[in-house]
Amino acid sequence: MEGAWKLTHEDGKEVNDRVVIKIYQDGYFAFISKEAETNEFLAAGGGEFFLDNGYSEVYDFHTEDSTLVGQEVTFTGYHRYDGLVLQEIADGPEKTWKRISTDKDDLSGNWIITGRQRNGELQRSTPGARRTIKILSGDRFQWAAFNSDTGEFYGSGGGTYSAEDGKYTENIEFFSRDNSRVGAELQFNYKVEDGEWHHSGKSSKGEPLFEIWTPYREFYKREE
Repeated sequence: MEGAWKLTHEDGKEVNDRVVIKIYQDGYFAFISKEAETNEFLAAGGGEFFLDNGYSEVYDFHTEDSTLVGQEVTFTGYHRYDGLVLQEIADGPEKTWKRISTDKDDLSGNWIITGRQRNGELQRSTPGARRTIKILSGDRFQWAAFNSDTGEFYGSGGGTYSAEDGKYTENIEFFSRDNSRVGAELQFNYKVEDGEWHHSGKSSKGEPLFEIWTPYREFYKREE
């Protein structure tokens, strides 16, 4: 399942009016969608997925239906030569996804922000229900900010990325807060130190930026 997937068909019909990308990594998934012509943000969601008895998802956030947050949604699913077909048990639409990338690098994973530098001082925090995550898999990334207790959603964005020789570059294809940012390229420095991702450079406002991202599973683990 790990890697990046693109929605190609819904109930047998080709999807041309919108772009939907779904990322799987480290037991977690996230999806984001936009209108194909205008880049207008449409929806985002994500959470844990399970393959114990078939395929199921438990949402941490869902912009189209916040009542799904915390609920387990079960699907029928099967692989075909051209992709992955999923359909909700409760007569949902049958969706076909095509894997578009399985690339891996030293940042592939699901991360949660635990540190920011403010006014020259590094501030560490322990994430709770309100948190910001970033999932990287294949050559795709998606970040999202949400509250998994209340179902509130604060924003999400994503696109393609590269991470090589300490240089991290994002190419924005989705952005919930401002679709005029689609097409922008952002460049940063990175290193992985003691298992954490140190992310530095300049913000979109040109201000110095330093963040620390910790593997998500260190804080949130499935209850057996």
